[in-house]
Amino acid sequence: MTTPAAVHFAGEDLSSLASTAGTIVVLVGADKVLSQAGDHVDGLTGGNLRRVIGADGFKPSQRKTQSITWPSGMVAEKVVLASLGTSPDRASARQAGGAIASALADGQVTICTGGVASHELIAEMICAAVLRLYSFDDYRKATAKDRKARTITVTSDAPEALAAASAPFAALAEGVYFTRDLVNEPANTLNTDEFAARLAAMGEMGLEVEILGEAELEEMGARALLGVGQGSVCESKLVIMKWMGGGDEAPLALVGKGVVFDTGGISLKPASGMEDMTMDMGGAGVVSGVMRTLALRKAKANVVGIVGLVENMPDAAAQRPGDIVTSMKGDTIEIINTDAEGRLVLADALWYTQETFKPSGIIDLATLTGAIIVGLSKSMAGHFCNDEDLNAEYLAACEATGDKSWRMPLDESYHKQIESTFADVKNTGGRNGGSCTAAAFLEKFIKDDMPWIHIDIAGVTTTSSATHLAPKGATGWGVAALDQLVRRRET
Repeated sequence: MTTPAAVHFAGEDLSSLASTAGTIVVLVGADKVLSQAGDHVDGLTGGNLRRVIGADGFKPSQRKTQSITWPSGMVAEKVVLASLGTSPDRASARQAGGAIASALADGQVTICTGGVASHELIAEMICAAVLRLYSFDDYRKATAKDRKARTITVTSDAPEALAAASAPFAALAEGVYFTRDLVNEPANTLNTDEFAARLAAMGEMGLEVEILGEAELEEMGARALLGVGQGSVCESKLVIMKWMGGGDEAPLALVGKGVVFDTGGISLKPASGMEDMTMDMGGAGVVSGVMRTLALRKAKANVVGIVGLVENMPDAAAQRPGDIVTSMKGDTIEIINTDAEGRLVLADALWYTQETFKPSGIIDLATLTGAIIVGLSKSMAGHFCNDEDLNAEYLAACEATGDKSWRMPLDESYHKQIESTFADVKNTGGRNGGSCTAAAFLEKFIKDDMPWIHIDIAGVTTTSSATHLAPKGATGWGVAALDQLVRRRET
């Protein structure tokens, strides 16, 4: 997998700054006051730092950076001035970290942080910088070879404490990188076998991983899930990851849609944009990244992650519109559109999860509908929830991490749209309220009194241009929020 930049922590040694190579980052206080390290660098450069921050163009509230290249009196190639803003909080720390990352050159980086903000905010800033430095270069012949390895040294007046505060964020960064790699991989590499193999390898980290193939799924009656993949040469699978780091409490369950490529099946998608359907396993990618994060930071919680892995292809054996399949629950489903396939995968995965683990609650994630993008654009996910406490818990986690989500309605009227003439339910209710009828379909496979959230991440799984936390491509949206939700539950 893509490896996050190495981050080391050290005490501040002002005498070494003149001979430090690479890029040096100096943080500026809200009122344009320099730290002790900043004062020292300002002296080395003959007052250049104070001239820069004294100019009208340098506004700490905007959390942008200003660079001085080849500063006099120093070996460094560049000095970067950055601020966490006038009222530092987690959001401003993330924005500052992203801005710093965008200003860095390859090679050695030294970030001087002493006395500017709390260890928690500095840790969040460093994590954001690492996330923004992500680059998926596996298929570029020259880029990875030519790039200098980037190492980051963070200096502090209390390096051990800062390192301790940063450890959970380092685990989070690796989980996000893992998710991004999965989403960015082309489908000819990340087929269902390869996906399952990468998850199985996380057994070395302490996760319990079980893989169910088509024979087991057939025996269990998972015909909704199996029907999606019957036109593909890739075997459909259900992968179960367990992290039991808590007490005897019932686990929280995370369930992800993992369609490694979605042609639409017999209801074939238009050619334009179909190449983006390598990201249709985004929900499974997020669940996998969260489970990796929990294992890395040894979370004191019980969490199970279940992902349904399939490929939706047109073939002589492929599922047809008009087919009727029987789900693991026993409900029959009329297939109206084979491109409404993710909900079929989730239907069996959700039922299996409840029957097997009897969780305290379920959160499923899926790149489920284009309708959610029409309704909310690409700035936030849409979620549906049947439990007020779980909804409040989830929104608090989103607020803390910046993974935005908007609550959408669950209503009986949407169930009427998916009533079938010949079966218990049909798999689509048409264009009107498409994300809502998809959620209504999933709700039929949630048991009474089971707290549940469905998150439609179709609009936030990838980005077409760089953000302050991610380059173009996979975002890893949701890994931070769900890890935060688990952290608040830990004993």
